[in-house]
Amino acid sequence: MNNLLTTLHTAMDEAAHRVMAIYADPDRFDTRRKADDSPVTAADLAAHDCLVAHLRAVAPDIPVVSEEARPAPWSERRHWSRCWIIDPLDGTKEFLKRNDEFTINVGLVEGGQPVLGMVDAPALGERYYAIRGEGAWRQSAGAEPRSIRVVEPPRAGDRPWRVVGSRSHASAETQAFIEQLPEVELVPMGSSMKVCLVAEGRADLYARLGPTGEWDTAAAQCVLEEAGGCLLSAETGEPLRYNERESLINPWFIACARPDPAWQLPHVPLAEAR
Repeated sequence: MNNLLTTLHTAMDEAAHRVMAIYADPDRFDTRRKADDSPVTAADLAAHDCLVAHLRAVAPDIPVVSEEARPAPWSERRHWSRCWIIDPLDGTKEFLKRNDEFTINVGLVEGGQPVLGMVDAPALGERYYAIRGEGAWRQSAGAEPRSIRVVEPPRAGDRPWRVVGSRSHASAETQAFIEQLPEVELVPMGSSMKVCLVAEGRADLYARLGPTGEWDTAAAQCVLEEAGGCLLSAETGEPLRYNERESLINPWFIACARPDPAWQLPHVPLAEAR
């Protein structure tokens, strides 16, 4: 696993360099719309090509699921015991807004669980990574990596709940969930950085009561779990699992240090969650 991590650092360095070269020159964004009307840029595609080339070179037997490629049919995927799940540019809307809050996500899944994860925020100079059973780390540009850990939720009004929220995907359901809490400090953030903020204790809670893809969460879930937290389906209260259904759309979820009496999971009908 450590060999894969070393390769992943190299792949991420190159992918981040390609993304930032395009980010520095808006004339190269070359934006178009996908079938679901979400934007895709030249940076998404450049990072995809880079990551897939590195991952296939080091582990040709491990298939890749990427947001920027047509997935293999379920009849094939259902037999995979492990796979990479990647988002070459998570937060394309943030990239286009030029607010720096976009990430590159790479997760390795075995038996439905993320066992290796790396989330890189190239414009912010931050990288988060984890290996199952070995802990989670944050590495800032030019610094040594440091271990990260979730913090205990607030007790009896000793401080507000620090709730991280999406800059581009707020919903009425999320607002209703947040209103359960006695006192709230909102922490706006884009992309999978939201889960990473919970993992390193800069936020207590992130509720995503809306659609996401498995590529949005696989890497960050590994980081959060190895930091002592959990990323739970709002439908079942169990950790999210990967490549176990034909659909690659996640159920609604909550990222937290642990479930807490101050909030309840929303009751989400199956059709809404998926």
